[in-house]
Amino acid sequence: MVKGRQLSGPLSQAQLDEFERKGFLFIPNLIDGAELEELRQEMKALMSNDEYLNQDFSVTEPESQEIRSLFAVHFLSERLGKLASDERVAGAARQIIGGDPYVHQSRINYKPGFAGKGFNWHSDFETWHAEDGMPAMHAVSASLILTDNHEFNGPLMLIPGSHKKFVPCLGETPEDNHKSSLKAQEVGVPSPEALTELVAEHGIEAPKGKAGGLLLFDCNTLHASNANLSPDPRSNVFFVFNRQDNRCGEPYAAAKQRPDFLAHSPDQQAQQYR
Repeated sequence: MVKGRQLSGPLSQAQLDEFERKGFLFIPNLIDGAELEELRQEMKALMSNDEYLNQDFSVTEPESQEIRSLFAVHFLSERLGKLASDERVAGAARQIIGGDPYVHQSRINYKPGFAGKGFNWHSDFETWHAEDGMPAMHAVSASLILTDNHEFNGPLMLIPGSHKKFVPCLGETPEDNHKSSLKAQEVGVPSPEALTELVAEHGIEAPKGKAGGLLLFDCNTLHASNANLSPDPRSNVFFVFNRQDNRCGEPYAAAKQRPDFLAHSPDQQAQQYR
């Protein structure tokens, strides 16, 4: 799963070994101090911008008008654009995927206290392959947590080792599936039987820690999150890095490709979002 061990970058061989084994790697305290506070203020400014509220690239909570996810943030924000190319983040992606990365997708996720909903178990590659036309599993997600993650505010849960398994997800892709799946994914998810078998074999882990930690996980690693039942919000800025030679083409199992705010091309420009 690690394809660029010979490439220079910020990850040690021990960290690459852990990613190879588990399908994810958590790096605590990657960013702190003034740099972290600047990113948190940038997130607040973006999420509170009323101009984004009814845009295609913003997704609200199922039962409110509070923004749950804001996409294309590396284009909306110069500061987050710099973070997407930061060697600590993009360099780690390069070592894992084995080539120069580009941002296939970026977003801010925000799970408010008491009201933030969970998300069903799924593999991201299932959607990126079927609906975006991503050919192969040469992609990795990088999630920088901007608020403390603890067991009560809905941290990301992952099944270690699931990235090495193929889990078929039966059924056709509905037209414009993204309009509902971004709020609650119900199509392209593994069966309870498959999940039960995988969890029995591998268990579940939920990396937790202070704001500023970085979670890297393989595009095929099964993951989910519970609702936030605490008063503490949970938020992160999220980049999906795809390899340049793995750019998306025609969808493999959908009538048409998803909008470009969900699946950027390597040569896409920021101007259309500003």
